[in-house]
Amino acid sequence: MKKTLIILGMACAIGTAVRGNPNLEAIIQSQYPNWETLYYHLHQNPELSNQEEKTSARLTKELEQRSFKVFRGIGGTGFAAVLKNGLGPTLLIRTDLDALPLKEKTSLPYASQVEVDGSGVMHACGHDVHMTHLIGVADTMAGLRDQWQGTLILIGQPAEEIGAGSSAMLEDGLFEKTDVPDYVLAIHVAGDLEAGKIGYRPGFMMANVDSVDIEITGKGGHGALPHMAIDPVVIASQIVLSLQTIVSRETDPLDSAVVTVGHITAGTKRNIIPDTALLQLTVRSYSDPTRRNVLSSIERIARHTALAAGVPEKDLPVVSTKETYTPALYNDPELTNRLVKVWKQNFGEDPLVLRSPEMIGEDFARFGRTPEQIPICMFRIGTGDGIISQSLHSPEFAPDPEPTIKGAVRAMTLAALDLLQP
Repeated sequence: MKKTLIILGMACAIGTAVRGNPNLEAIIQSQYPNWETLYYHLHQNPELSNQEEKTSARLTKELEQRSFKVFRGIGGTGFAAVLKNGLGPTLLIRTDLDALPLKEKTSLPYASQVEVDGSGVMHACGHDVHMTHLIGVADTMAGLRDQWQGTLILIGQPAEEIGAGSSAMLEDGLFEKTDVPDYVLAIHVAGDLEAGKIGYRPGFMMANVDSVDIEITGKGGHGALPHMAIDPVVIASQIVLSLQTIVSRETDPLDSAVVTVGHITAGTKRNIIPDTALLQLTVRSYSDPTRRNVLSSIERIARHTALAAGVPEKDLPVVSTKETYTPALYNDPELTNRLVKVWKQNFGEDPLVLRSPEMIGEDFARFGRTPEQIPICMFRIGTGDGIISQSLHSPEFAPDPEPTIKGAVRAMTLAALDLLQP
């Protein structure tokens, strides 16, 4: 009974779209079988980051069939598709294209059987939903041209899973090939939301993501003669513990940061003190000042811990931070609140969920960090039909296609129709 009530509640909320825009709902109902077929194809044929040639080719073909002007090969396998409809604002909607190196365990009839170098490949982060929704929005917006004016840009971005695709497209002149947008939108599925739910968050939604290596040099020796060595394992252990004070004692309690040591490598045998040790960290933050402070503190702690252990100046730890990091995703508050107002008018309050910020990363954030300072917003789309589906990046992640895809297309189309007004 409880499950039935949940589903009826969602149907009622989503049904508001029928009363508010029957032409939109007619397109969704008539075109959904085609979208489902496309979704199954994309799910069965995933491609890894920067290898999305067939995926990109299929989507650009779909968009050309809908009279979009397509620009291929942007930032590698990326593309942009443009539909002009008179004078007005310019809206860019982005999907990601890549899948994960993961063996699928869903047992679905359309499960991926793809392998690369002996490892499975799977759309375990919902990018197949994102791509299908993009084609759905192409259908709805092309069919509702009498309801909007301006320019619609749909882009397919490669390599989101390695945090490289957005910068590659921007550096390859994305905005030189298309108009500079007034707004940029994207969706991301959420396994902890029921299908039909829309998650939103004004301001910081996702975190800065940095990868840091600490290479420690000591002085090797016999395990029975530690006084004749400088033990890098002990130094590494002290550094790991001291790093925890960066968040607990150096970061504003009202701010947030994460410093996690996920990998330690040292030594070859139990009775040998090694010469070196390696720590590999993931570092998360929201604000740029906090990010700078955390990274600076990591270097300070590593250096002075080694000095205290007697490591000479020439052998102090080497702390390296990857230059290409994923910046924090900041949803423009004015834009986000505008979309929420539109959804409330069409769906009511029930399907809208204010999300807490998350420490995961998403390179969509870079579209809001260009010199043009474009307002951006990413919102979350639920994937389970009355229940919570598996977590993202799980080999058992299995969105319920129909309510998820229809819900995504409805939400994004209504957002686009509101923004593309002269």
